[in-house]
Amino acid sequence: MSTPIQQVYIVDDDEAIRDSMSMLLETIDLPHQCFACATDFLDIYDGTQRGCLVLDIRMPVMNGLEMQQKLNDLDCLLPIIFMTGHGDIPMAVDAMRAGALDFMRKPVREQDLLDRIQQALDHESGKFDLHAQMAEIRTRIATLTPKEHEIFDRVAEGQANKVIAIELGVSERTVEVHRAQVMKKLDVRTLADLVRLKLTGESHSQ
Repeated sequence: MSTPIQQVYIVDDDEAIRDSMSMLLETIDLPHQCFACATDFLDIYDGTQRGCLVLDIRMPVMNGLEMQQKLNDLDCLLPIIFMTGHGDIPMAVDAMRAGALDFMRKPVREQDLLDRIQQALDHESGKFDLHAQMAEIRTRIATLTPKEHEIFDRVAEGQANKVIAIELGVSERTVEVHRAQVMKKLDVRTLADLVRLKLTGESHSQ
């Protein structure tokens, strides 16, 4: 299955702004889609989209903050750049607290917007790679048998083979065999790698 390409998703109820942003992005051949309201984007969002959102903060029916909350509820990874009017700064601050990457005051300088979009795409790329890495780690750990998982936990916590054998009531040789199998399944070569993999998996499953 191919990885979706990054796109810029523009959500703004002002047709003139949508058109100007679209023409700007076309000049640098950056893939993008435009939406006139939040619900239009949410109707097509399925979690596979990559890239970033350029989102107006004041829109009818559902404003930008409400759309941001909906996306947060869906664990959306797309960074959000908010576009705000002069009176929207308190709302923009709330948006940043809720995880928005940035906000820009209208009217926006074209180069500033392109710079922020590139930063957002780079940010999303890093998050996507990390998410894929975590998924791969979880997949590998899921291949362990219950006994192997127990050995994995104990070894990663620093217990010696002899201690594990005594506590589990098995021979030290049995622990060694299970440990070797764990290392093979998790594709790690050293104890340090094993500990790092466990800590990484735990820190991103909180």
